[in-house]
Amino acid sequence: MSMFCFQCQETCKNTGCTLNGMCGKKADTANLQDELIQTLKMLALARKHDKELGLFTVQSLFMTITNANFDDERIRGQIAQAKEMLGNANVQAPLGVLSCENEDIRSLRELLIYGVKGIAAYADHAAVLGKEDETIYEFVLKALAATAVDLKAEDLTALVLECGQTAVKTMALLDAANTGAYGHPEVTKVKTGAGSRPGILISGHDLRDLKDLLEQTKDAGIDVYTHSEMLPAHSYPEFKKYSHLFGNYGNAWHRQNVEFASFNGPILMTTNCITPVQESYKNRIFTTGMAGYPGVPHIADRPAGGVKDFSAIIALAKTCPPPTELEKGEITGGFAHNQVLALADKVIEAVQSGAVKRFVVMAGCDGRHKTREYFTQVAEALPKDTIILTAGCAKYRYNKLNLGDIGGIPRVLDAGQCNDSYSLAVIALKLKEVFGLKDVNQLPLSFDIAWYEQKAVAVLLALLALGFKGIRLGPTLPAFLSPGVAKVLVEKFDIKPVSEAAPDVAAMMEGR
Repeated sequence: MSMFCFQCQETCKNTGCTLNGMCGKKADTANLQDELIQTLKMLALARKHDKELGLFTVQSLFMTITNANFDDERIRGQIAQAKEMLGNANVQAPLGVLSCENEDIRSLRELLIYGVKGIAAYADHAAVLGKEDETIYEFVLKALAATAVDLKAEDLTALVLECGQTAVKTMALLDAANTGAYGHPEVTKVKTGAGSRPGILISGHDLRDLKDLLEQTKDAGIDVYTHSEMLPAHSYPEFKKYSHLFGNYGNAWHRQNVEFASFNGPILMTTNCITPVQESYKNRIFTTGMAGYPGVPHIADRPAGGVKDFSAIIALAKTCPPPTELEKGEITGGFAHNQVLALADKVIEAVQSGAVKRFVVMAGCDGRHKTREYFTQVAEALPKDTIILTAGCAKYRYNKLNLGDIGGIPRVLDAGQCNDSYSLAVIALKLKEVFGLKDVNQLPLSFDIAWYEQKAVAVLLALLALGFKGIRLGPTLPAFLSPGVAKVLVEKFDIKPVSEAAPDVAAMMEGR
């Protein structure tokens, strides 16, 4: 065993990666990430918790999320900075997942750490836009410290539940940051074709990077295309000002090995979701933010009060041919909470008249496994009087299906990126209030969630903190859940694994 990692859904045999990561992560990289997390735990134990330490910690955790950073030198640099901050403090922390022998304690520790990693990603995005909440940083540091000492299962369980509450707070902070900077998303039709001009493809989640890029390319004779989780950017009013924001190119993250090759122009990876870089595009891909890949040029952080310098990407784009068209059509999005609540009267009338029998939340992540065809099958099998609420790249399993509408309401309402799952919770809680219900679980609402990495863990814990029960989770339950911890989640929250599309749809329509 040269490494051990089981933080993502595609971990080997749903047990753990021990030689190389299924994500493409090498053993040396995995072990460096373990060392970084160990050092962060020591910092959390030894250092006074302040804003500087909090921001450094969330950025460091972000580097360790699945498919975020494969660059050993960048990770070593982060470790060195952490050790410099630690100084001569005489503290210890466990190294690696398997340092804890008790499987239930190990499971709770890792569930907490992965939830905190998701929070860290969202907190960093908010900080980039000038929004920080020191209570979020304080919880992240408290959680890391808690996983470095001997705590009882009940104490760790309480922290896991608190992690869900903090995830809600963090997603609300990021929602306010995004809408404050770029306006509230509006219903928008996004093109999926390709134009005749050279293009730049931007992927990941960082909307400020997109803003900087659009400003620097607006008179350059270049079109900008979004990819995967950047698709929702088209729905923000601020980005509609840029006529050269052409459309969306491709699908979810795991198809980039093919789609990046056909794009022909440069690609900018702003956050996690980078996969092993292929020969066909290795000379025209760039990273920025906490993302990294060995041998790939990295765009430095913006100076205080300034913008990132994307001139190298722009210069390369001018020498490249236009993208090869993959498809032609439109994708409708922009159904975040503000937009849906503006349509509340129409939605309520549809429910009261019986035109809409049920809402099914199918948010989360996409991935490579063939088993994920289940989510397409569910979308196709749901009766025509149901509406799918979605967010995250899971949408690519069904957002191009011709599912029609109900009285003008599209049957797929896309709230945005994975962090915009918060919008779906806001909508549900508002509907509970409007219908005068005591419990959100009395709504005609089911959850059929796809997970892949640690941001999805934070979203799941957030939903549990808000009181949602009966969530279906797939395509597999997390490998890091021990039988004992899984049993608690089932008994307390009625979490259940997905099965087959037909029986799951039947059960959801019956409210089970």
